[in-house]
Amino acid sequence: MWRKLTISSVVLVLVAAACSSDDDAADTTTTAAPAETGPALAGAESALGEIVVDDGGNTLYVFIPDDGGDSTCYDDCATAWPPLEGVAQATGTVDAALLGTTARTDGAEQVTYNGWPLYYFANDAAPGDINGQGVNDVWYVIAPPGEVIR
Repeated sequence: MWRKLTISSVVLVLVAAACSSDDDAADTTTTAAPAETGPALAGAESALGEIVVDDGGNTLYVFIPDDGGDSTCYDDCATAWPPLEGVAQATGTVDAALLGTTARTDGAEQVTYNGWPLYYFANDAAPGDINGQGVNDVWYVIAPPGEVIR
């Protein structure tokens, strides 16, 4: 029995030695890669009151059929209403606790605010435009406290 234990011990030592290296570059310690980040979100004054915008001042919208959950805007809809993708940061009056993401069926992560997936409107030509407000009675801006402004 001792002989089996000794042979097993020698084999384990040899395997461990073969797998290790004196070279510090062989260190197998890993660190998590930084998360991909999207824009910083902030509150901005508009004709509708304070609304959530990206760091370029571009208005962000919610789509009522999303009902505070997964995105339902794809294909032609996503061409007219591009999703805000990545991991956003909160600044100013935007509440970091209300920020999140949802997985899109195309594999992207879409930014959410108070559970609502966020979108841009292709017909907003300049920062501060709110041309998408009320389109088809389903597209609306969102306020920093998390309420949809209708």
